[in-house]
Amino acid sequence: FAALTMMSVGKAAAEMIDEVRRQFREIKNAKGVTLLEAIQKVTANGSIEEEDDVEPDSDRCVQISTRSSVKEMIAPGVYAVFTPMITGFMVGPRMLMGLLAGCIGSAAMMAVMMGNAGGAWDNSKKLCEKLKIKKTDQGKACVVGDTVGDPFKDTSGPSLDILLKLMAMVSLLIAPLIDGQEDWETWYFGLIVLVICIVATLVLIYQNILTWQDPLGAEVGGDTASSSAPPSEATVTQTPVKAWGDNQEGLRGAAAQSD
Repeated sequence: FAALTMMSVGKAAAEMIDEVRRQFREIKNAKGVTLLEAIQKVTANGSIEEEDDVEPDSDRCVQISTRSSVKEMIAPGVYAVFTPMITGFMVGPRMLMGLLAGCIGSAAMMAVMMGNAGGAWDNSKKLCEKLKIKKTDQGKACVVGDTVGDPFKDTSGPSLDILLKLMAMVSLLIAPLIDGQEDWETWYFGLIVLVICIVATLVLIYQNILTWQDPLGAEVGGDTASSSAPPSEATVTQTPVKAWGDNQEGLRGAAAQSD
């Protein structure tokens, strides 16, 4: 479940990046100036004439975000609903109790881990900004870590709480149907639900909703990304700064300077 939500965030972000790159290339004003050229002029001159301004299509980006927030939650929701039904009907109530107990223990520990790890990654990027090493290789590594840390602490970690509640509610709904049954007594009902779950998975794969392909994989290493994306800032070569140590110039020193 956590892996599916992490991939969902990555695919939605990749789709947004692709749309922004398209707008940089294709959106133009009456003079034929593209959005990328307008941004470059503002960056170089600090301002731009009103007739040279280019209006981006922000509604399209909102549409992508809204659609992805619903579409990418179909697969995790299907598995969260069908898993207790398959377990309860196919095997029995005792295995369903063990499934819920295992999910509570593992999901609680994983949620705490994701919250702490994501917060650590996020704070490391903020520390690089305080130490003014954002443009160094050390700062770029912190940005990469924050890219993983944000969905860790904001998406996958909190969603595990919803997973536990959803599985518990489904288990309570089917509890009267499996009350007092022996193991494997109604396995055929569970087999029917399992077949439905497999068919739903195949449909999601066919619709490219459940996929492991990188939306930007075709552009990596090619000319498309370099030609469409804005020019990146030059990397500043700087000696790595140690944020901790015996000289007491680490985190506390940076915090004191910022205050």
